[in-house]
Amino acid sequence: MILATRRTPAAMLALALMAGGPGLEGKGLEAGGLGLDVRSAVLDVRSAGTSVPASQASPASQPTPDEKRRIDDIRMALERLPYYGVFDYLSFSYDRGTVTLRGLAYRDTLKTDAEEALKRVPFVEKVVNEIEVAPGSINDDRIRRTIFYNIYTDDFLSRYAPGGPRGAYIDALEFARYPGIQPLGNYPIHIVVKNGRVTLMGLVGNAADKQIAEVRAREVNGVFAVENELMVEK
Repeated sequence: MILATRRTPAAMLALALMAGGPGLEGKGLEAGGLGLDVRSAVLDVRSAGTSVPASQASPASQPTPDEKRRIDDIRMALERLPYYGVFDYLSFSYDRGTVTLRGLAYRDTLKTDAEEALKRVPFVEKVVNEIEVAPGSINDDRIRRTIFYNIYTDDFLSRYAPGGPRGAYIDALEFARYPGIQPLGNYPIHIVVKNGRVTLMGLVGNAADKQIAEVRAREVNGVFAVENELMVEK
């Protein structure tokens, strides 16, 4: 549970970031020709404040321009992480020099890299790293691989795969061959798995795609539960 509950106008910018990192510095990149802004990753961005939706907050409770700039700088530092991939999810809150990191990392190196990246941000005085590392599990890896394949080779959803269905098929095979090395690329639907429980994070173009993604996840053997937190682009 994130303690700082007031969302900024940029909150829940749920887009998969291009895990390769360097291309992210440019703006206007697209995912699968969908026109989705990939500058912002699957990052739940929050600033400290009262528990009211930003849309209902009074002007006094809205983040100041300086706060917005700092939040953007923090988000950019995380977006540049080279190995933030389709099986990861990160969130952060910022309050007067302190950044609290949360989420689930597929590999422990992401937890360390995220903290080190934020320590280099000038105005960050303290980093509280509460990122959880996914437990090593052959079954969870099978679930990740199968859901990834089901979603990104689906007739309707394959357009979200940067290399199309064939590229996703090859990435799934590579992940099966080399467990621990997740597919890299601009996959906007993130698949977060822990002990057979699945959470879908990211951004899709319409409500139908959101529902299809959930169906493809639920049809995998060994999945105990699916939380569909995909956002629909407005």
